Amino acid sequence: MGIVEEAQNVKIVGSGQQTVVLGHGFGTDQSVWKHLIPHLIDDYRVVLYDNMGAGTTNPDYFDFERYRTLEGFAYDLLAILEELHIRSCVFVGHSVSAMVGAIASITRPDLFQKIVMISPSPRYLNDVDYYGGFEQEDLEQLFEAMQSNYKAWCAGFAPLAVGGDMESVAVQEFSRTLFNMRPDIALSVAQTIFQSDMRHILGLVTVPCHIIQSRKDMAVPVVVSEYLHRNLAAESIVEVMHSDGHLPQLSSPDIVVPVLLKHIRYDIAV
Repeated sequence: MGIVEEAQNVKIVGSGQQTVVLGHGFGTDQSVWKHLIPHLIDDYRVVLYDNMGAGTTNPDYFDFERYRTLEGFAYDLLAILEELHIRSCVFVGHSVSAMVGAIASITRPDLFQKIVMISPSPRYLNDVDYYGGFEQEDLEQLFEAMQSNYKAWCAGFAPLAVGGDMESVAVQEFSRTLFNMRPDIALSVAQTIFQSDMRHILGLVTVPCHIIQSRKDMAVPVVVSEYLHRNLAAESIVEVMHSDGHLPQLSSPDIVVPVLLKHIRYDIAV
């Protein structure tokens, strides 16, 4: 096993001809895909990994400078594909990983057959003629809360992000993976993500993109998926699902898994 594979807990399941790579969002790890994997392993070779900084990775490997930008995570993704000798894949990116996949695809479009984006956003902050859902003040409060009492912040943020109460299994699961992150690393990654602005790269993405979005998501308003659809240079398609929350593959698998399978299997032209 290569250094990158070991550091990012790379796992390969299934044995199909075609490769599907699954990238998770902030505060989770590869376990967020547990409802999807059983439906993929008969037909695909599935690659799972943990983003650096996830609670399942060794915090000693986390380089605060490298991960000040999303490019750091994109280089990690390309390194994994290279180490595994993957020549082409369907990349499924949740939340921040959707943008990470887009960045990586600009450097190496040949490696990506298509990108399936779940709850993606190129920018979380509102701007002139752009609605991302957050004001700078909101983010300052979020970062402050993370810093002052990380455990309490996790308990409050998890139900908001998932769109359920603390009794829900999905909320408990997200609380667990969120709380597993080292607080200073979680804060650094959250700052990188929430302060990022990837709008300028959208015109450089040439790989087809399938944008999948919950109708109600506290982190990403539905208008963001329309913005992506209009501004990506690549062919793109948007599907808004009857699901709530930012982690619909965890909270509403009955709705989301069939939609994901459809977009993984079929090309936009179909």
